[in-house]
Amino acid sequence: MNYKMIRYILGTILKVEALLMCLPALVAFWYGEGDLLPFLVTILVASGLGLGLALKRPQNTVIYAREGFVITSLSWIVMSLVGALPFRLAGAIPHYIDAVFETVSGFTTTGASILTDVEAMGRGLLFWRSFTHWVGGMGVLVFLLAILPLAGGRNVHIMRAESPGPVVGKLVPRVRGTAKILYGIYITMTLILIGLLLLGGMPLYDSAVHAFGTAGTGGFGIWGDSIAHYDSAYIDLVLSVGMVLFGVNFNIYYLLLMGKVKSILRSEELRWYLGIIAGSTLLIAWNILPEMGGMLRSLRFSFFQVASIITTTGFATADFNLWPELSRVLLLALMFLGACAGSTGGGMKVSRLIIMLKSAKKEINRMLHPRSVHILKFEEKPLDDNTSRNVFIYFFILVAVVMASTMVVSLDNMDFDSTFSAVVACINNIGPGLGVVGPMGGYASLSYRSKVVLILDMLLGRLEIFPMLMLFAPSVWMTKRRKN
Repeated sequence: MNYKMIRYILGTILKVEALLMCLPALVAFWYGEGDLLPFLVTILVASGLGLGLALKRPQNTVIYAREGFVITSLSWIVMSLVGALPFRLAGAIPHYIDAVFETVSGFTTTGASILTDVEAMGRGLLFWRSFTHWVGGMGVLVFLLAILPLAGGRNVHIMRAESPGPVVGKLVPRVRGTAKILYGIYITMTLILIGLLLLGGMPLYDSAVHAFGTAGTGGFGIWGDSIAHYDSAYIDLVLSVGMVLFGVNFNIYYLLLMGKVKSILRSEELRWYLGIIAGSTLLIAWNILPEMGGMLRSLRFSFFQVASIITTTGFATADFNLWPELSRVLLLALMFLGACAGSTGGGMKVSRLIIMLKSAKKEINRMLHPRSVHILKFEEKPLDDNTSRNVFIYFFILVAVVMASTMVVSLDNMDFDSTFSAVVACINNIGPGLGVVGPMGGYASLSYRSKVVLILDMLLGRLEIFPMLMLFAPSVWMTKRRKN
């Protein structure tokens, strides 16, 4: 284990976080609402710790797989612990566990909140709260790879640990080049979204924070009634399309830039993703039609909520907790599914669903025709047995964690809908669930025991379980290096 390199990168992460925190500090200074000092103190703390940890670059900068997993997990934990300080120092969130919950929810793009009166919080803090979505959406380590050559050619282990999906590929031969392309696309799309929201009459501050939440598929808002506050069909449509686009694998946009339209049209995951959105939208629109009083209005609210849930964003234009049971069950299923691999969305990912269905079909065909040869393909390429096996292992561990977490949270004696959906919403990085934790509710009433469990669930979900589990494996921390 290369402990010196782990220390160095954690220090670098803290310095980057201090730099990123300068932006909300400027917002706090501009609005003069008393949030500036907590940011300045946190910037000094993060900078001091970062400089101390990253004072000297190690001679051995090689990172193997286990270092990559450990660095990724510890980076997200350290960033969240430090990122929570402005909320606590400002007194906006009195208890530190609540502040950590809110910050982890931001960085993991979950959008679950313990705030009961979000409108009472200062604009600098609200800006930081939503900005954490944007930072965590593409991944802070991917950003770090884009600007710094970190690990002696082994950056792929860091990128693999942080990037969502069963398969992580490079757009160009060098990992740093891939990271630059991804962040270039990400920044450009975010700026376009801000511009479109401004055209709809949304103020610049509101446009920025909601663009951050949409781009990172996070869902933190600045109003108690979320996007319903604006009551605008244009804004609903812009954000709905935006959420869907940020839920697409970013490799698709690279192919688009390269003019490879045929490759885009052949993408299985994209076709499934868009098909599921279209089918779910139509079914829910039909189901809620009597309550909406018109098909266009029904489609507007249905499309927005389907886009928000499947991309794990968590914005709301209506209290879907009051919708008919079919719509609620369908939205709960979409919570598990999530968006595409390689996107900023959370959840299990559409690609894993496709692989599991194809694997099941392959096994059925093998039982019916034992002597025949069946090759499992995904995106028109043969899929190795390791990837298929990892998908099922991931799903098994996901279900096990959901069951264990549900049992712990059930000690709070909420109804089953609230208990189960709280866990599902957190581990799939969605935010609002059903019942008490619905879109017009929140997580404030949960015990600190349950909040700690849900914090771990959010981190497990964002990092797709394995990097976090590696922290608890004794063999990972052995000094003797093995081949990875």
